[in-house]
Formats: sequence, structure tokens, C-alpha cells
Amino acid sequence: MSLASVVIVGAGQAGFQVAASLRQEGYDGSITLIGDEPGLPYQRPPLSKAYLLGKINENALLFRPADFFTAQRIDLVHNQATAIDRQNRRVLLASGEAVAYDHLVLATGAHNRPLPVPGAELQGVFGVKTKQDADALAPLVREVRNVVVVGAGFIGLEFAAVAAELGASVHVLELGDRPMARAVSTEMSQLFRQAHEAWGVKFDFRQGLTRVEGSDGKVSGVETSDGRKLPADLVVFGIGVIPNTQLASEAGLAIENGIRVDANLLTSDPHISALGDVACFPCLQNGERPTRLESVQNAADQARNVAARLLGKPAPYGALPWFWTDQGNLKLQIAGLSSGYDSTVTLGSTEAHQLSVLCFRDDQLVAVESCNRPGDHMAARKILSRPPRLTAAEAAAEGFELKVWEAANRD
Repeated sequence: MSLASVVIVGAGQAGFQVAASLRQEGYDGSITLIGDEPGLPYQRPPLSKAYLLGKINENALLFRPADFFTAQRIDLVHNQATAIDRQNRRVLLASGEAVAYDHLVLATGAHNRPLPVPGAELQGVFGVKTKQDADALAPLVREVRNVVVVGAGFIGLEFAAVAAELGASVHVLELGDRPMARAVSTEMSQLFRQAHEAWGVKFDFRQGLTRVEGSDGKVSGVETSDGRKLPADLVVFGIGVIPNTQLASEAGLAIENGIRVDANLLTSDPHISALGDVACFPCLQNGERPTRLESVQNAADQARNVAARLLGKPAPYGALPWFWTDQGNLKLQIAGLSSGYDSTVTLGSTEAHQLSVLCFRDDQLVAVESCNRPGDHMAARKILSRPPRLTAAEAAAEGFELKVWEAANRD
């Protein structure tokens, strides 16, 4: 395939990695990277933890400094893509300009699901998605006394840990019955609940929000779904994201919980790829069912896959999914997808905050959750990436260690 120009819409992890990988693999054509935020492309995961705490600065967020883009001849365009002219292979920008492409890559990501209650527009109500969000939030979280967090997923709990560390009184509202219920096992939820409670965080499960209250345009409290009033100087919500499909949808591309792509990450238009948080693909680890994953690993690996295909080395995408979250002194790493698991085996200790939960489905290992056990995580990624698969009976044996089993069963 001879491509004179590749245009990438979205300058997050996936978009940046496509551009970098194309150059790394020897592509010599034109690369245009279109992003709708000011400044250089940056990492998002630290925004809700290390960056908020001041442990890293703005420069440490950047994927690469400015001279990288110059040296690699990556044209970074700060503008909003407003339409795709598929017939003439052009991306139209809010500025009125048009950028021509031989191949278009959509890495448009996702946006925070809005808080659907009265008062969500008040000053002091935040989602954490962009550097601008984090910059506005950082001074406030150091000043306030009462923080309400809506949602006990990764983002909500990362922020809860930060706020507690900085001395705030933190109250978490969660519609589910345990922390991170959609992502981890009951055993791992229990460990994280106990840790957060030890840090002073209060939880209300099976509890939602009916309104945010305020005066003079600023938040002062919230009303819960059971009618209680909680004081709040700051409300932070993390209740999921919505894929940014509008550009693709208006261009007539197939949409299915994101932009629908095939195993090679091609959309319904052979001149357009999609990847990262916005792409819904047939996931090998999920029975090839249409799946949309929100992770740095998935974005980066899909980007490398697309770059290789554009350079004549196509291969179906099948990388093992893995995820992580840092909360206080806890690092949770997950390898694989645990949906539908029917049994678990635990290694380590909940009390010591060093625990691995091995999740099995039909007696086959499908995922491993590891808290402060990085060796188990690395072994799990290797085990889940190739046969043979570990069985529950083997894992339950006295003295079992993941690293030892992995080493003994290498090809």
C-alpha cells in the first residue's frame, strides 16, 4: 500500500502512538496529527493522581517534547475536526481549512458521561478528563473540607485517595454494591474498600445523587437518592465515558458502542481506521464479541497494529488486555478480562495489601488481578498470552506460585 499522507484525528495516547510508530517503522509520507486541546499531546492517567498531588509537573505528562514532532516531521494541528468528506478524502476543520488524506485514523477517544442531576453546572463540580480539568481542580482540593465523589470506579477512587491524602473529608456515593464492581472480583473490591476506609473515606453503596445544591453559583452540598443532605465544597464524578462517535456517525461509518471496526481495526470505509477508546472491535479474549476497551495498553497496542498494517504488515489485533490503577499506596494491575468468571483462587494477603485474585471460567484462567504483586502480574500476562492455560486445581495447590508455574510451562 502506497500512502502519501496519513491524517490522525485525536492526539491522545492512540493518536500519538500511531504517528510515532509510523515514523519508527520507516514511513516517509506526510503525517498530520489533529488535536482539539492546546499544547503538546500528553498522558491522561496521571491527571487523577500524581499530577493532582504535584508529584509530577506538566513536562512529565508529555509523550514527547516539541522538538520530537519537528524532527519526526509530524504536523501537529490544534483544531477541531468537524466533518469527514469521504468522497474527496478530506477532514474539514473548525477553522474552515481542509486536510487531505490517503488514509484517515480516528482516535477520537471518549468524553465523561455527564452528571444527570440539577446543579451539575455549579462551580465546584468536576469530571477529570483533561489537563484543564486537573489544573482547575488541583488548588481546590487543597482548600476544601468536604468532598463528595460520585462513582466508585477507577477514576473516582483515584481521586478519593488523593483528596483523603490531602486532608479532606471524603464521601463516595456508588450505585453498585461494592467498589470497582464492573472491573474486579469481590475479593479485590473488599481489599480496596478496607484500605480506603482506613484512609478515612466513607462509602455509601446502592446510593445515587438526586441534586447538587449550592449558593451564589457554588456547590455547597448534595442530596442523595434516599433524601439525605451531605455537605460538599467539591463534587467530583466518574460515572463512565461515552465514545466520541459523532464525527464518524455523521460521515456514515458503522457505529456500535463506538466506531465499529473489524479484526484489523478498519472501519466500514477501507480508507479509515479507528482505534483506542472509541473503537469497538472483535476481541479475541472476549470470544470475538464486539468490545470497546478503555486503557493505555489497548490504545498503544492498537496504534502499533494500525501502523504496521499501513506499512504492509497486516495482522488481526489480538493483544492481551491489561489495566492498572494507583490508589494511595496500592497498585492494582489486571491482566485479561474477567467477565463471566465462575470461580477464583487467591494468593497472598488482604491484610498486607498484597493480593492476587485468579479468575477462572470453565476451569480455565481468564484474568488475574494483582495488588502490590507486580511479579504475579507479569507472570499472568505471559500465561494468558499462550497455552497451556492454568487450571483452578493447579492454582489451589499448596505453595503454588504464578511465577514458578509460568517458568515451568514456557515453550
